[in-house]
Amino acid sequence: MARYVTISCIGPRPLAIDAEVPPQEVVERMIGHWQSQLDQVLPDRPDLIVLSEVCDRPDPGRFPLKQRLAYYRARNNQIRDFLAETAKRHRCYITYPAHTEAEDGTWRNAMQLIDREGRVMGTYHKNYLVPDEYDKANILYGKDTPVFECDFGRVVCAICFDLNFEELRRQYELAKPDLIVFPSNYHGGLMQNYWAYSCRSYFAGAVSGAPCTIVTPLGEVAAHSTNYYSFITATVNLDYAVIHIDENSAHFPGIKQKYGPSVKIHDPGLLGCVLLTSESDEFTVNDVIEEFGLERMDDYFRRTEEDRHKQGRIEA
Repeated sequence: MARYVTISCIGPRPLAIDAEVPPQEVVERMIGHWQSQLDQVLPDRPDLIVLSEVCDRPDPGRFPLKQRLAYYRARNNQIRDFLAETAKRHRCYITYPAHTEAEDGTWRNAMQLIDREGRVMGTYHKNYLVPDEYDKANILYGKDTPVFECDFGRVVCAICFDLNFEELRRQYELAKPDLIVFPSNYHGGLMQNYWAYSCRSYFAGAVSGAPCTIVTPLGEVAAHSTNYYSFITATVNLDYAVIHIDENSAHFPGIKQKYGPSVKIHDPGLLGCVLLTSESDEFTVNDVIEEFGLERMDDYFRRTEEDRHKQGRIEA
């Protein structure tokens, strides 16, 4: 059955604050800043709001590390709690990407996911840091890749520099998430499209000072922010499957004849595959796959690899 999810991504430039401003005043200014940013998307009633990497860090060009650490310690959980109250009031999930301090005094580049009740349902720590994050800021590398089981689907996270590393991407390929969230200060360019396509997943990027994006499992940009507005909201359908056209395409006319607009078969061109979605409340995309004997693209590729290795099929 159709699983429509409305996603907002917000990526303003870092808030400029002078280093002389007292830490608690910085906290209050930051809360006011993010209230104004959230007010731009909350009227669309999003299910999930993705904020950019270290969203509550003042512009580091004017706010050096020593002052940041004092501010972070004064901040503690105040901004997270503000976001949690917002999530509970508006019945949505909100990501909180921030630098957080562990009990042993080390730091993490983290993303906490806040649920619709205002509770932190889990945390992802950036796995692949830029070297200076460890060398200068005592931030430790993350080691885990949690899958967040939200009421609308399975969500995983990559933060900024993470997007350059195949080991993490391959883990997510196996995890088969419905959505990758990407809080960042780096856009990633074609890597966004590649991650979405290779993981057969939607991708929601909130990038500070650069276009925010929502990318489909076919690697197509479904929505992006502009030079005028640093936020986007789009609705996607998570009842989908990526299907190769080989052997399957013979069934497409029959599917359309039976289900009409209740099933979408979107061809991006050039890739040799389509995005199949159920737009109905009466059946799922899996029902259509079973009824017509369709084969998902990953299963088709796996079968092709297995056929290649059968005895006598590879040249001597």
